[in-house]
Amino acid sequence: MRIFVLGTRGIPDIPGGVEKHCQQLYPCIVERGHEVILSTRSCYTREKIPLWQGVRLVRNFAPRKKSLEAIVHTFNGLLAARRHRPDILHIHAVGPSLLVPLARLLGYRVVVTNHGPDYDRQKWGKLARGVLRMGEKCGCRFADEVIAISEVIAGNLRRKYLRESNLIYNGVDVQPVSDRHDYLSAQGITPGRYILCVARFVPEKGLHDLIAAFRPLPDTDCRLVIAGDADHETPYSRKLKEMAAADERIVLTGYITGEDLRQVFSHASLFVLPSYHEGLPIALLEAMSYGLPALVSDIPAHLEVGLEEDRYFACGKVEHLTERLQALLGRTATSAEKEALKDRVREKYDWRRIADQTIAVYTKAMAAGRWRLVPRYQAGAERSDPLQR
Repeated sequence: MRIFVLGTRGIPDIPGGVEKHCQQLYPCIVERGHEVILSTRSCYTREKIPLWQGVRLVRNFAPRKKSLEAIVHTFNGLLAARRHRPDILHIHAVGPSLLVPLARLLGYRVVVTNHGPDYDRQKWGKLARGVLRMGEKCGCRFADEVIAISEVIAGNLRRKYLRESNLIYNGVDVQPVSDRHDYLSAQGITPGRYILCVARFVPEKGLHDLIAAFRPLPDTDCRLVIAGDADHETPYSRKLKEMAAADERIVLTGYITGEDLRQVFSHASLFVLPSYHEGLPIALLEAMSYGLPALVSDIPAHLEVGLEEDRYFACGKVEHLTERLQALLGRTATSAEKEALKDRVREKYDWRRIADQTIAVYTKAMAAGRWRLVPRYQAGAERSDPLQR
């Protein structure tokens, strides 16, 4: 099969959950004998890379403006896809899914991956939220097949649109722990003496809560390391940097990848993710893949991962987060506990299995009638065999 991919900023090593998802998934699909062409956004990929790990990269124009870049890039990508005559058009995220009806009218067989209700993100205004809700609806209404990356998302789509989706989790590879410390030393960070958070500087990640909860902790040599930055500088991201600058124990690394990121994951004492909203956070799965114990907010996406009870705190409750941090910082995870986290990743979030599941969805979409626009589902009904629709 030839698959054309839209809805991502691009690969490799471009920040974002969808971007990490695509970077890991599509080389695995190429390894299985399929051709993948991925459309990248010009505002994130200044350098033209024609091929990466077997995935063909096609650079299309997108303005560097958060309200326009996704939809403009998706439209340009739809036009570019016609030159490649794909068997499957795979669109990621609810914003780009707004153009699924157009894709179907152009004759494409479309698979949509719903990475979560982006309209719940605090960075969006009322108009943008409405557009994103319409994108989710268009994806569910008109795509040949829908993939949901978590049980929470699958349940939401079933309840809101009477649409059964294909549940395929986000994934992560179990990583060998780095024995290097040079990046940490350059940042003034002591191995084993820091809390780690990996996230973008947007309100829904709750980094303001983490900084506020960290400040009352006893003045020890333990540090808070936040790896990430803002895609677009905002008043919130500037305020966050001001908050961090007020405490010399807080280290902002900016966006990091490769060996630098491996080092911060490998030698942290605790991973914290205080998000208000997630689909299925790859950053948390990455921490688990290193055997790194985690403390996360009690939102549905985090609860679905199934950590121990004391590894959750009440979302948005700064005092509760402080209490949990104090209780966990004195603990050292045993080798058995670390291996248990890695085993959970291997069992449930392996990219090779995810690639096989995704290819199976492509096969179902290919079997469906090309011009079937409305899914024939009814409330309470079992999903029909796609070969019989």
